[in-house]
Amino acid sequence: MPFARLSAATTPTSHLGLGLAAVGRPGYINLGRDRDLGEDRSAEALRARTHELLDAAYAQGVRYFDAARSYGRSEEFLADWLTARPDIEDAVVGSKWGYTYTADWSTEADRHEIKDHSPATYERQRAETDALLGDRLDLYQIHSLTADSPALTDRELHARLAEAAAGGLTIGFSTSGPAQADTIRAALEITVDGAPLFRTVQSTYNALETSAGPALAEAHDAGLTVIVKEGMANGRLAPEHAPRALAEVAEETGLGCDAVALALILCRPWAGVVLSGAATVPQLGSNLHAAAVDLTDDQRARLDALAEDPRTYWARRGELPWH
Repeated sequence: MPFARLSAATTPTSHLGLGLAAVGRPGYINLGRDRDLGEDRSAEALRARTHELLDAAYAQGVRYFDAARSYGRSEEFLADWLTARPDIEDAVVGSKWGYTYTADWSTEADRHEIKDHSPATYERQRAETDALLGDRLDLYQIHSLTADSPALTDRELHARLAEAAAGGLTIGFSTSGPAQADTIRAALEITVDGAPLFRTVQSTYNALETSAGPALAEAHDAGLTVIVKEGMANGRLAPEHAPRALAEVAEETGLGCDAVALALILCRPWAGVVLSGAATVPQLGSNLHAAAVDLTDDQRARLDALAEDPRTYWARRGELPWH
């Protein structure tokens, strides 16, 4: 597996990755986006910003980089960066298929992405991803599986994914919604010719949304690499929005709320890679301090008490505007 390269890494930040959802397109649901990106959200401005973030992340020991077909031009920006730096051979690159970006580089679109987990969409988007990333792609994930997704039962799709796996591509899935745990457990049951189909799972997990934790532990025990997304709860755990308990623990550690929030995830024994969704280099640097946070049992308990009912959490997330 490509993630063996991460296991062999010795940098303190080797278990932190960089997700490109926030910088591959002009609109996203993260709080504080207007401040972070400013007015110039042209493709060239975001390309330059993405490359600056990738340079900073790599220089500080990050080795996993995560894109998606629906993250605007994130795959293109990442591919350009890799092409310009042919000496970088230890990066692990993941992307996702299953959502089509439809906003046409606008923040005012009625719909920014459309979900379709059909074999036809897989074939189309796999070709699009391959045209950009080629053999630099290590991991291809079904984007945002839910318990009612046809991708959980589509044997034709499973066969095509298994064929890609036989060709050397690692196959994974991401999850979203209040029933993430059910989705993870259903996906773990999928086999092709007696062999498990998926080798990675990427799920939302943070101080406010912990419901997937037991299922992610089961996935880890089954041999999957667990990737955690939305560790900052789309900005709800940033300093200006942080719950009091998080702000207090951050003050005690002398580091930022973001570093503490991500450190809480890093200390889970099943967490393989925790993604930073930083939109600026200073944000990234602060996020990466998570590797230096050593939480006490008391601090963990106070942070664990922040967890919300998953239905409440996802309802709140669904209300966040596309900035």
